[in-house]
Amino acid sequence: MILRSPTSMSEAQECMAEGAVPIGGATLVWATWQRDGFPAHAMSLRDLPEANEIGPETLGSAVVLNRVDERVPEVLQKAAAGVGTGAVRRTATVGGNLVGSTLRCLLPAALVLNAHALILEPEGVHITDLTEVLAKRPLLLSLAWRTPIASVYHKEAGIAGGPPPLVVAGALHREDDGSRRLRIAVREDGEFLCDSVRCHPTAEEDLRALRNGSLGQLSNASWEAVYERVSELLARTPGR
Repeated sequence: MILRSPTSMSEAQECMAEGAVPIGGATLVWATWQRDGFPAHAMSLRDLPEANEIGPETLGSAVVLNRVDERVPEVLQKAAAGVGTGAVRRTATVGGNLVGSTLRCLLPAALVLNAHALILEPEGVHITDLTEVLAKRPLLLSLAWRTPIASVYHKEAGIAGGPPPLVVAGALHREDDGSRRLRIAVREDGEFLCDSVRCHPTAEEDLRALRNGSLGQLSNASWEAVYERVSELLARTPGR
């Protein structure tokens, strides 16, 4: 297998045009390759600057999870810190978790940030939403979002060999007209739900509106976790 590590966008596009298989930390594909055979050409984005950015409103796909720190919103930082073991986080990448993994532990955080994705194709870079990323699994270059007012994240302890543990993520955003919008995403039994509501005068009204939407299908235990996270998030933002 020939592994290339492009250092420019034009070089990365050339690799794609030649059929190179993109890899991140290879934590999800190595066992498959050992079983089924290695590709002739592979490509890593570890040396591509655009895929390694970390900032208040951007996160590159080649960033390994243990580098996701306080430069990004709290919800995304905590989501990355909760993935696997320290050894996994030193190797696994943002792109691998979102595109290559079925668990997609970073997805609830990305959803509540209302993030959009920059994807790389042989013809160039274009912006798309997370729905397309999940459906088509393109080569993710980076995520971008608008800084939220505040965010929260909760992940329950998992059971070895059991279903994916419950995850609840939340973020409060300021709209262009000055109003506030609450976004909540949940991973329950491996399924993802996300909804948002324009904030009401009271937290109880916000919770009632959320429960009347798609989050109403959650189990009582999961809804209790949502209730706690929403209450925590709104308590941090007085004057709403």
